[in-house]
Amino acid sequence: MTTSREPSFDERPGPTPPALSDRQAILDALPHRPPMLLVDEIVSRDDSSIVCRKTFRADEFFFQGHYPGSPITPGVILCEAAAQAGALLLAAKLAGQDGVPVLTKLDKVRFKQMVRPGQTIETHCRLDDQVSNAYYLTAQVKCEGKTAVRFSFVCTLAPAPSE
Repeated sequence: MTTSREPSFDERPGPTPPALSDRQAILDALPHRPPMLLVDEIVSRDDSSIVCRKTFRADEFFFQGHYPGSPITPGVILCEAAAQAGALLLAAKLAGQDGVPVLTKLDKVRFKQMVRPGQTIETHCRLDDQVSNAYYLTAQVKCEGKTAVRFSFVCTLAPAPSE
């Protein structure tokens, strides 16, 4: 008897168009702003997956007190970067609807590698399922080709913040 398994991000075929680094498009799709905007560019996107990049500068606010002398990117920041990539993926699907996707659940979070100042992460998010207004996604954050964190998460649509 064979067991089926979900293909990894590396095994999934898909288009890889040139980088979509239009910062304004990212700002238009997300309610986040610096210093909490954690997506620098969209590398590729299709209906069910997205790949984004973020380079962590040495002057990021969280490096000042997170392991001073040998700073590492906090795990929660890596998870937030992935959640923002997921929100960008959902933005096209939710176009025209009032509200923004908000994180409601993290599951099976596994940290595998540290990310240091000056390093670039590549965030892969995949939409696995939708039940009513809940969107189930899987994320893998890579640094230098190796998995830094992997987890599943759920987003739901919440009222958009007022300006």
